[in-house]
Amino acid sequence: MNWEWLGEFFKGMAKPVAALAVVLMAVALSYSQKLGLESEMAYSIVRAFLQLSVIGFVLQFIFNQHNAVWIFLAYLFMVSVAGYTAGQRAKNVPQGKYVAGLSILAGTSVTMLLLIVLKVFPFTPRYIIPVAGMMVGNSMTVTGIAMKKLRDDIKIQMNLVETALALGATPQQAIHQQVKRALILALSPVLDNAKTVGLISLPGAMTGLIMGGASPLEAIQLQIVVMNMLVGASTVSSIMSTYLCWPAFFTKAYQLQSKVFSSD
Repeated sequence: MNWEWLGEFFKGMAKPVAALAVVLMAVALSYSQKLGLESEMAYSIVRAFLQLSVIGFVLQFIFNQHNAVWIFLAYLFMVSVAGYTAGQRAKNVPQGKYVAGLSILAGTSVTMLLLIVLKVFPFTPRYIIPVAGMMVGNSMTVTGIAMKKLRDDIKIQMNLVETALALGATPQQAIHQQVKRALILALSPVLDNAKTVGLISLPGAMTGLIMGGASPLEAIQLQIVVMNMLVGASTVSSIMSTYLCWPAFFTKAYQLQSKVFSSD
């Protein structure tokens, strides 16, 4: 096995270490303003350094393999962590972690399958894993927000929902407006980002390509694909999360589950 990349890695760490100067500046400012964030800043940076270093070695190993199993394992790991994180945000939603995980899996896998079938990306670790990571990350955010917002809105408007149920509405009809608001709130940041991309800031994928030597036109083409896939995956994941979680808000007799809305 060729280990030259390891030497290159340590050689390339000179710039990240030098960039710690700006973190020290932030720590100094926090101390001077008595914010009490110095230890948290240090912990966050050390954790980020370790996590990125480990994932760098893992990806280097996977990229050197010629087995699709590693792609699926990496993808499932990302989905599992994202599902757990989104479920933590919506901790009062019954089985929230599983709902989030299934929703993220569905939204990202369908989107990825379409991109592969349309030959937008080749099915190789170097393309699939970074692309999947971006989709999973965005789907995690919108899924957590959608589930939390839906549960909170129903709790606030329990009287309206119960009135609709008493008048003969089905649970899905009774919470239609709450589902709609939850989805709009969850998807708004993704859509706003798509509207302003390139005008306010250059996205990470585009910036990385330009700094890596690619032409701006090539970077733009990739970024357009990225924005399209993020919108698609986020929409599917958020909609599925609401459809999967709302049945747990009701009993078999079509009444609201009081225990679901009794705590925060």
